[in-house]
Amino acid sequence: MESVLTKDIKQFTTSFPFRQKIHGSYVLVTGATGLIGSTLIRCLLAINEDIHIIAPIRDKEKLQRILGDTLDAIISIECDLETFNYSVIPSIDYIFHCAAPTSSSFFVNHPVETARSIWQITDHLLQYAHSHQIKGMVYLSSLEVYGSGLNEEMISEEQQGYWNVTDVRSSYPIAKRAAENLCHAYAKQYTIPVKIARLTQTTGAGVDILDNRVINQFARLAAQQQDIVLHSTGESARPYCYTIDCIMALMYILFNGVDGEAYNVANKATYISAIELAEYIRDHFATNIQVKILLKENMGYAPVSKLRLATDKLETLGWKPQYGLDEILCNLINYFRESE
Repeated sequence: MESVLTKDIKQFTTSFPFRQKIHGSYVLVTGATGLIGSTLIRCLLAINEDIHIIAPIRDKEKLQRILGDTLDAIISIECDLETFNYSVIPSIDYIFHCAAPTSSSFFVNHPVETARSIWQITDHLLQYAHSHQIKGMVYLSSLEVYGSGLNEEMISEEQQGYWNVTDVRSSYPIAKRAAENLCHAYAKQYTIPVKIARLTQTTGAGVDILDNRVINQFARLAAQQQDIVLHSTGESARPYCYTIDCIMALMYILFNGVDGEAYNVANKATYISAIELAEYIRDHFATNIQVKILLKENMGYAPVSKLRLATDKLETLGWKPQYGLDEILCNLINYFRESE
C-alpha cells in the first residue's frame, strides 16, 4: 500500500503547471530538514524536470534521516546558515528560503538567536540574489506577523495587528516582520525578484511525529486513541493549509507574484479555533476519546489571536486549495498511524 506521503507527491506531479519554466533550473532550498523544505525538495525531484537542488543545512545526518535515498539526488552543504559564504555556490536560478526556528519554547528561551537567525540568513540570501542576478526568490514568513487585536475580521495582506516588543516570544514575529520589510527593500532598491509567502500553520505527511503544534498534536493523539488535553482555553483560531497546497502556492507566488509583495497562504475554509478543532477531531475521527482543558501557565504560547486570513490576492495568481479540513485531518491521522 502506498504511503500518504507518496500519494501526496504523486498528486503534486499530476497538477504541477510550471514545468517549462522550472526545467533544468538550479534551486537553492534552506530549511531542508523542515516539513515544508523537505516536501518541496521531494516535489521538485518528482516532477523529473532535470532540477538541480542545493541545500545548505546545519545537520546532514538529520537530512539523511528525513530524505533517505533522495539525499543522493541533491547537493547538501553542511554549514552554519548565519555565517556561511553563499557566494561560493554557483549561480542559482531560484531560492526558497524556508529556514527559521519553529518552536515556541525556543522563541522564549533563545529570543536573541531567534531574531538574529531570521534576520541574518535572510539578509545573506538577499545579498546573494543581488550579486548573482537570480530569476526569483520566495521568503517564507508567517501569519504571526499579523499579531493580535484583529478580532475575527477577514485579514488582508495590508493589515497589521499589535505585538508587545518587551515580550521575549515576540522575537519571532517581530523578526519575521523585519525580514519581510528587508525583502521589500531589496525588491524596491535593487529590483530583486523576491516575493513573500505568509504561511498559516501548515501540516501534512512528513511532519515530525513529535511536533507539538496544535493540529499535529491533536491528530497524533487521535491516531493513538488518546484523550486530547488543552493547556489553554483554546480560543485562538486560524485557518490551516496542507503541505501540497502550500508547495503549489509557493510556485504560483514565485512565477506569478509581484516582486516585493506578500501573499497569505491558507485554506480560508478551514478556519477553526483550537478547542473547536479538538472537538471536530473527536466527533469525526476518534469518537472514543475525550477533550479536556487543564489550564497550565508558562507554556510559551502566543497571545490569543483570531486570524481569519484572506487569500484573494493569492487566488488571483491562479492558485486554489485542494485539501479541506477533512482531507487534511484524514491524511494526517493516517500518516501518524503509519509512523507507529
